[in-house]
Amino acid sequence: MSALEPVKVLVVDDSAHNRRLLTDLLECAPDVKVVGTASDGNEGLRQVMALQPDVVTLDLEMPKLGGYSFLRLLKSTVPTPVIVISSYAHKADVFKALELGAFDFIAKPARPTTEILEKLKKELHEKVHAARLVRPSETRPMRKPRMMPLEPSFVVAVGASTGGPPAVQRLLEALSPEPTMSLLVCQHMPKQFTRAFAERLDRLGPFAVREAQEGDLLAPGHVFIAPGGRQLVVYRQAGQYVLGTPHSTMQDKHAPSVDRLFMSMADVFGTKALGVVLTGMGADGALGARAIQKAGGEVWAESEETAVIYGMPQEAVATGAVSRVLPLGEIGPALVEIARKRR
Repeated sequence: MSALEPVKVLVVDDSAHNRRLLTDLLECAPDVKVVGTASDGNEGLRQVMALQPDVVTLDLEMPKLGGYSFLRLLKSTVPTPVIVISSYAHKADVFKALELGAFDFIAKPARPTTEILEKLKKELHEKVHAARLVRPSETRPMRKPRMMPLEPSFVVAVGASTGGPPAVQRLLEALSPEPTMSLLVCQHMPKQFTRAFAERLDRLGPFAVREAQEGDLLAPGHVFIAPGGRQLVVYRQAGQYVLGTPHSTMQDKHAPSVDRLFMSMADVFGTKALGVVLTGMGADGALGARAIQKAGGEVWAESEETAVIYGMPQEAVATGAVSRVLPLGEIGPALVEIARKRR
């Protein structure tokens, strides 16, 4: 596909108002073209067959054929990246859709002010471009955890943004044979969704996954998701690794911030600190990568080969602090190898 060709989008939503709104917002960008709309899943499947869009935006609650059935049939017939558009009130529905193969989601605003619509437009443009580049993921069999020590032998901090939810899932699946480590995950995501994201990941494998809370203790076989709208840091207190979830400061560009998490890793773990930068737009994680390197630790980055958006990994690599650049499928096994050496 030529770089000059616009991203072709199909909008599937039972509300005529929403179809018009999404079409207007999407076509504000000269490199995005809405090639069709559909009011239910049946019509949406016919339109996918006829128009062959690059990306589909999908409402989940529709007559005749709902969003879940649409996703199942689409996956088995004409696999196409899907971005779910859903309200904050339906978090569980969103993550069920992600389990069925949706690429990503966007929160539907309850009261669309001018400022909120501008933010929605920016997010739509970012994610439809990212979705066009999506690559099929691989699944890995789950294994049962072994007996674990009281404290993790290996702690890894992971940062991700656009395209991150499925990438984080793949990473955790690859780590399932090694539950003696602990992971801290900073995924750019609205605060209304991070708990549901953690609950979804918790159902997928042997790791215990939860949204981090102030005062949580790091434990082996556990994954802590940074709470949306706040920060996630780790510190040492009374001989234990403790998590903090402070409010953001004026210096923080993101909430949660990969930089803040990585900097705390550098402070606490020093030469044993390891940060991993996955797919994402922007430069979050670059400053933190420098901090980890300065402390004598390591930073890895996902390669352009597999990253849906090579923004954050590329910015981290540009600092000179990244020691390994790996495809997503190789990061997990490499971490497991280190974890086993540190037992």
